[in-house]
Amino acid sequence: MEKIRLSKLMSEQGICSRREADRYIELGWVFVDGERISELGTKIFPTQKITLNKAAQAQQTQQVTILLNKPVGYVSGQPEPSYQPAVVLIKPENQFIPKQPAQPAKRFQPAHLKNLAPAGRLDIDSQGLLVLTQDGRIAKQLIGEESRIEKEYLVRVEGGLPPAKLALLNHGLSLDGKALKPAQVSWQNQDQLRFILHEGKKRQIRRMCELVGLKVTGLKRVRIGKVKLGNLPEGQWRYLEDGEKF
Repeated sequence: MEKIRLSKLMSEQGICSRREADRYIELGWVFVDGERISELGTKIFPTQKITLNKAAQAQQTQQVTILLNKPVGYVSGQPEPSYQPAVVLIKPENQFIPKQPAQPAKRFQPAHLKNLAPAGRLDIDSQGLLVLTQDGRIAKQLIGEESRIEKEYLVRVEGGLPPAKLALLNHGLSLDGKALKPAQVSWQNQDQLRFILHEGKKRQIRRMCELVGLKVTGLKRVRIGKVKLGNLPEGQWRYLEDGEKF
């Protein structure tokens, strides 16, 4: 059995992200079989037990995950010329608080913007549910190589779609020379399709539609895993609640 880099193993086991693991190791917050590890690059056997001290555990519980109903015209991640990143919408006046919340609403704090990053992309000309998180465990769950989280979209289209091409959208198309995973695509109404995907290639839905002769005129993500966009107004955001799981 080969030894594996500790930070890599911590990420694979869902303890935290690799970047967080390196920081916890530097701070002396990581223990392997009860022994404190403080040297970056340490390798251990996969069977050894990894634990975090109370400081690391407390820091993890303070990390926030935010759900934003992103409007068209904002980029998910790094700003582009003439366009702002969606994170600029995360401010107190845009927080959505239901009139009868299921639990007391968490209030915005400037610290919640530190290391807040999108867990997945949503194109500049698309709208809907965008997840931003400080928690590397959630980011890995949503966008890690082994992620199997479903993502659901409502897609308004123009053009004809015979049954054979609808079947291709479900399974049979390739992008960038690689076959796409099976999808679930069906008509939502006369001019709108419902897509459920298990992967997230760049501009995947638009490119899939182009391959079968459709033009996308509107795209909205309405669900990621078990978390729905629901009644969250466009341009507003809320915290992922305790007990909500993707």
